[in-house]
Amino acid sequence: MELCVALDLPSREQNLSLAKELKDFPVWLKVGLRSYIRDGKEFIQDLKSINTKFKIFADLKLYDIPNTMADAAEELTKIGIEMFNIHASAGREAMQTVMHRLEQFSKRPLVLAVTVLTSFNEEQFRSIYNASIDEKATQFAKDAYEAGLDGVVCSVFESKRIKQIISSDFITLTPGIRPFGEDAGDQKRVAGIEMAKANESDIIVVGRPIYKAKNPKEVVEKILTKL
Repeated sequence: MELCVALDLPSREQNLSLAKELKDFPVWLKVGLRSYIRDGKEFIQDLKSINTKFKIFADLKLYDIPNTMADAAEELTKIGIEMFNIHASAGREAMQTVMHRLEQFSKRPLVLAVTVLTSFNEEQFRSIYNASIDEKATQFAKDAYEAGLDGVVCSVFESKRIKQIISSDFITLTPGIRPFGEDAGDQKRVAGIEMAKANESDIIVVGRPIYKAKNPKEVVEKILTKL
């Protein structure tokens, strides 16, 4: 299991400062919408300049018509990131179009499909998709696998079932991790490290418990000893 640290701080400078603190750790760095819109692709190069071994996850959740998604995926690949995600609910055709477009590259990023956002509870999700979280997350994961994607973004609670149905090699990245019982905040389906491990998560995403800590480096060290 690997650790992905969310760079969701209010400014570019704060995010870079955190990255510098963590430069000696084998972690992924998650660049989300806030940071990417504010700081652009140059921010990713800034992170790479701190440590060329940093693995960058562009958490932009692409969702549009197939060709537009493929165009965006192509541009993200040219930036030199290691992973990005798209919404599975854009449909199998969109996912296939993205993967077909990336065939031109000798080296491409990992591509994950977002199944169900961890901010949803069962009632909220059913009101939109008219299905249970477990049922739809599994279907989205099957669609992503058949479209040629590398894995999915899901909660810890869906991870093991997805791997059992599809493949143990199909990547599950699980947000909403509260490693030491921290407050859930705006997330509904959160879990700790032990539960993530038991449910065979490949990559856990931790944000606020790290970047809001007085000593983020110490927290990351503690998390890594538990993976």
